[in-house]
Amino acid sequence: MTWDEVFELLAVGFQETAWMVGVSALLTAVGGLLVGVLLVLTDSGGLLAARPVNAVLGLIVNVGRSLPFIILLVAIIPFTRAVVGTTIGTDAAIVPLTVGAIPFFARIVEAALREVPADVVAASVAMGATRRQIVGKVLLREALPALIAGLTITVIAIIGYSAMAGTVGGGGLGDLAIRYGYQRFETEVMIATVVALVVFVQLVQMVGDVLVRRLSHR
Repeated sequence: MTWDEVFELLAVGFQETAWMVGVSALLTAVGGLLVGVLLVLTDSGGLLAARPVNAVLGLIVNVGRSLPFIILLVAIIPFTRAVVGTTIGTDAAIVPLTVGAIPFFARIVEAALREVPADVVAASVAMGATRRQIVGKVLLREALPALIAGLTITVIAIIGYSAMAGTVGGGGLGDLAIRYGYQRFETEVMIATVVALVVFVQLVQMVGDVLVRRLSHR
């Protein structure tokens, strides 16, 4: 296989990976933020203290985090088929990627929000701020740098998950590495795939670091 053919395959694989990671990261950011906020609000002493709700949410998150991604990928095949109508391809891979990443990011969100000083929240309550204002203008704003750093870690984890999804026909760079680099012994494809994944991760980390630094200086 010539390098021109390798780069052509790599371009397609990179586009598929970028699509999977981008959509999954967006859904994870929304879902994980919601679950993480609820974990904090429903805990003892929270603004919406409800221990039974918190216990159920915590159990669901812990179960999601307990399963290795490759097992989760196979275990929720019926759910994936019900959502997108297939279990093969990049669109199908987005479902387990999101399901696997939301619990991970939710715990990061929870940890970041708990780092917000309690006296800041207490002062907001004393000034008559509503729960929505406390969450949006106090908790999330104060924890924003940590949330961005956590999202960066999560996106990099999703990139790794997406490569594993390629082992079961999920497409992307992982699929490219398995079909050509491993099964057909195309060393050039394997090297190119590894380099592409390293570059992708470095770009994500650089963007995340820049955003965190800028937000920390505000």
